[in-house]
Amino acid sequence: MSPVAELRDVTVRRQRREIVSHVSWTIGDGERWVVLGPNGAGKTTLVRIVSTYLMPSSGTVEVLGRRIGRTDVATLRPRIGYLSPSLATMVPPELTPRQIVDAAQAGAVLPWYVDPGRIDRDLTTRALADAGMADARDAPFETFSSGEQLRVQLARALVTEPALLLLDEPMASLDIGGREALVATLSRVASGSIGAVVVVLHRVEDIPPGFTHALLMRDARMVAAGPIDEVLTDEAMSACFATPLAIERRDGRFAARAADRPG
Repeated sequence: MSPVAELRDVTVRRQRREIVSHVSWTIGDGERWVVLGPNGAGKTTLVRIVSTYLMPSSGTVEVLGRRIGRTDVATLRPRIGYLSPSLATMVPPELTPRQIVDAAQAGAVLPWYVDPGRIDRDLTTRALADAGMADARDAPFETFSSGEQLRVQLARALVTEPALLLLDEPMASLDIGGREALVATLSRVASGSIGAVVVVLHRVEDIPPGFTHALLMRDARMVAAGPIDEVLTDEAMSACFATPLAIERRDGRFAARAADRPG
């Protein structure tokens, strides 16, 4: 079986600066990846490449069996669920959750120009339920809490039953309660039938149970990638964040703390 996505020696340059530098990464079917690293490491850029919304300066990218740059990405995007802060700002605040998710079935942000014949209301209902918003009220998006808004955006990403789900920093604006609710939701999503899931996070504490692989980035380069227990080690995490760290795992959840310095 071919990989869900494969990057080979991918580099992104902006004004002679490398934002992603010579990264090779394979995402297999059934894998659930977390991407970690300090601010500015290149995590968001890397996920944007996989989402097909950004072309690399060099290297090759294949997503869902299609070579990017040699295929019409519009045919791929309905099969890719993508949640990112940049897409969230495009959602008109007066739309209701159902309108937002309905529009996503046609690959659109605005529902007004979508042929109603392309909308399956049952799919919207199921996606809202899968994202923890089964009881979402018929009210403007702007009236929902930040955690609820994120779950609506997750429903939007799920509604096309994607083969690949990409979530860029979904925990960024959440308080402790909101983060824990989203961790539980993502754990349920990870146990489902989506081909592959990739989530960009800042903290190991936010890794949902059920995630299988991890990729560490620092200074635009890959530090480590592979099965999560092999990657989230004291040594690799300390190198990634340039500080001595001790990593613990208990009941399926990770935690990081500053390690005692020798001497």
